[in-house]
Amino acid sequence: MRLQHDCPECGAETFYRSASTMVQLGEKVKWACTDCDHGFVRINGAVDTGTV
Repeated sequence: MRLQHDCPECGAETFYRSASTMVQLGEKVKWACTDCDHGFVRINGAVDTGTV
């Protein structure tokens, strides 16, 4: 599964789903950049560490 998102580290636009698990808030998904090691986490859309 892929996601279009701008990487703040290298400028790439494609991330891949590197892991997922169910937590109390819902599904926790880790996304990683296809070009560098930058990543972020989303939990059911309620929490997104990729946005400021």
